[in-house]
Amino acid sequence: MKALTFHGPGDIRFEEVPDPRIERPEDVVVRVDVAGLCGSDLHPYAGREKGLDHETVMGHEFVGEVVAVGASVRRFGIGTRVVAPFSTSCGICFFCRSGLTSRCELGQLFGWREGGRGLHGGQAEFVRVPLADSTLEPVPDALSSERALFAADILPTGLFAAELGAVRPGTTVVVLGCGPVGLLAIVSSWRREAKRVLAIDSIAERLELAARFGAETLHRDDKDLEAAVRRVTAGRGADIVLEAVGSPQATRFAVDVVRPGGTVVAIGFHIETAFAFPPGEAYEKNLTYRAGRCPARRFMWESLAIMTSEGERLESIVSHRLPLIEGPQAYRLFEQKRDRCIKVALRP
Repeated sequence: MKALTFHGPGDIRFEEVPDPRIERPEDVVVRVDVAGLCGSDLHPYAGREKGLDHETVMGHEFVGEVVAVGASVRRFGIGTRVVAPFSTSCGICFFCRSGLTSRCELGQLFGWREGGRGLHGGQAEFVRVPLADSTLEPVPDALSSERALFAADILPTGLFAAELGAVRPGTTVVVLGCGPVGLLAIVSSWRREAKRVLAIDSIAERLELAARFGAETLHRDDKDLEAAVRRVTAGRGADIVLEAVGSPQATRFAVDVVRPGGTVVAIGFHIETAFAFPPGEAYEKNLTYRAGRCPARRFMWESLAIMTSEGERLESIVSHRLPLIEGPQAYRLFEQKRDRCIKVALRP
């Protein structure tokens, strides 16, 4: 089959790789209809995240059709349309039963192989899915594959951010970073009846979408940005900051603009080895700081329901639809934020 494979920072190749096959009775093989290119894919591509084996098939967002079924699989048959969360889960371990499916004792990330172990990803014609019964979710007939793709990662992560922040009626929320996850954190905050949502970014097209989704927008390079947040919060600062950037600078700003007793949620992936603020400052501010990998499987039903009812509005986040063969160019386009690129959907 054809797939996008990793060969080191800046080196993604469209090439022939072995077809996946059933390896365990709980497996299925999915023929991919559409795969997403996610900001997390850029971490190894840009050399920020180390350890990914060369020749790993990339990608952890995909929707497709089951074409092979292991002997123990009960929920899915040949021809079932399915969407996968970005990690597998068993559904029965302590963490799965507590709702933290992203920390399943048997869980693995799609598109991450290290030291010869792990799973190939979904930016390919086919992908093997272990623990299929408890990992996959069927796609409603009325939902397009592209809209269902939102349930793989970006919409669950936006919902998880709002949950971690305990967004509730009357709260003022600041969203730092208006990539796909940040934009859907805006949507998720409104769903939890936030009173006000402010969105901060430096890219015009992202701010345009944030405004379309109802946020008040601020440019990252505006002078007195912190003062602007305080002006709309009676001088206190935001109740909740959803940080979707993943940099120490974003963390520092989030802590600066959240009010005493407020909550900062890190949904951007961080690679630094120390916090951007001292513990004493968190103590003095009565700060709550929450972070972690989204248990995407837990949010898939809700995500599919949202995309069924609001998909026409939300799919505007997808800026580019490209064939898989153009994947290497898509990585460059996405990393460099050229051509108003926000989200790429790849079709094998």
